[in-house]
Amino acid sequence: MMKLETYMKRGIAAGAVLALSALPALAQAAAAPAPVPNKGDTTWMLISTILVLLMTIPGLALFYGGLVRSKNMLSVLTQILATVCMVSLIWVFYGYSLAFTGGGSLNDFVGGFDKAFLKGITPDSTAATFSNGVVIHELVYMAFQMTFACITPALIVGAFAERVKFSAIMVFIALWVTLVYFPMAHMVWYWGGPDAIGAAAKAVAAATDEAAKKVATAKLDEIKADAGMIFKWGALDFAGGTVVHINAGIAGLVGCLIIGKRIGYGRDLLAPHSLTMTMIGAALLWVGWFGFNAGSNLEANGTAVLALVNTFVATAAAGFSWLIIEWAIKGKPSLLGLASGVVAGLVAVTPASGFAGPMGSIVLGLVAGAACFFACTTIKNAFGYDDSLDVFGVHCIGGIIGAIATGILVNPALGGVGIADYEAKPGEMVVAAYEFGPAVIAQLKAVGFTLAYSGIISAILFKVVDLVIGLRVPQEQEREGLDIASHGERAYNL
Repeated sequence: MMKLETYMKRGIAAGAVLALSALPALAQAAAAPAPVPNKGDTTWMLISTILVLLMTIPGLALFYGGLVRSKNMLSVLTQILATVCMVSLIWVFYGYSLAFTGGGSLNDFVGGFDKAFLKGITPDSTAATFSNGVVIHELVYMAFQMTFACITPALIVGAFAERVKFSAIMVFIALWVTLVYFPMAHMVWYWGGPDAIGAAAKAVAAATDEAAKKVATAKLDEIKADAGMIFKWGALDFAGGTVVHINAGIAGLVGCLIIGKRIGYGRDLLAPHSLTMTMIGAALLWVGWFGFNAGSNLEANGTAVLALVNTFVATAAAGFSWLIIEWAIKGKPSLLGLASGVVAGLVAVTPASGFAGPMGSIVLGLVAGAACFFACTTIKNAFGYDDSLDVFGVHCIGGIIGAIATGILVNPALGGVGIADYEAKPGEMVVAAYEFGPAVIAQLKAVGFTLAYSGIISAILFKVVDLVIGLRVPQEQEREGLDIASHGERAYNL
């Protein structure tokens, strides 16, 4: 799920094109007709975009809403719906541009404003996919990525539900997507694309003398350098293990620690008011997640099918794993545990969905379900933090497990698809030789950087918002419930 633009559209400056035009391979590529979007790919991306929106509203809203007390149900629904509305506007104003354009001297970390307010993007504009010579409409790519930008900050609010001012949440999210999400999306997913690399590699191969080869090689290196920092590390993240889940999970933990515990936490019963709603939300999340993961392939082909199957079986394995472990330890299998395990599986398989094989994904799901169960029970109880809806225990822990496992499960010997090499045979994608050490180290670096960057910047933003607005509602409002105190209405009028 990376921003891929054709080399003819961006990535090669006009002067460089002239310098290389004498090379036969590049001249032939320049003369070739521009690829056009396939209607099947377009249809699939439209459907995937709608499915990811379904994950957030109503899926995540109902999942979270059912987990809080009835006096706070409406507040959670409002926070998530308002987040989607606000972030959608920020995304088209400048977020898409910051995430998926070149950033000059800051290109390793963030993009620029070349496409602010969608400047230059028309119904005919295209963005490339993972296949050489295959494009999709850029507007549908922009909209698809917009749904990711919406759901990620919406995940965070579950960590400190039932006690934070609505105005503080809105200001924090606006700052957070700008300073954390957009740079992370750029660092992980932005690169020049397969056509840019393939064309430049062809020019190197076709060079007939040392001078021409030197020029062509320099251009290839320049194109490869036109990417986000984490992408250049070689880290793999098919659909958002780092960008979405670890990113939001660590921000949620930092938030709940800074804001503090709910009144009565550890003493009073703070049970979910409607596990029926939570079950409905979890089911909608699972359905929508097929668009989240399989849609991240950007094409309706075999890799999209693989991502769909992996999303199916890893999720089932994680839900079953949590259920069995909870049954064995607590004596009864709970619906809340099963639903939580399902979400943990969805989270863990996200970065691996297009890289792992189905059997590897099942193992990943079994591990993630067990690990997230202990994170949400044993670890949470040991440290005593009030992560209201287990954002850290499910999304951050599940995301870490999935991100690291991606570097292992991509191995073709374990049923994975291998790591693409667009240089070996320019014009077509081949699989590079798998090396365990570099693959896993790249994943560890990506995980560590995400935790540090998001954790530190999120802490600063929480502190700034607290100083300017104040994060927490007064005690009497928290006791009354945020539905009435913050919004003047109730979820239920019985």
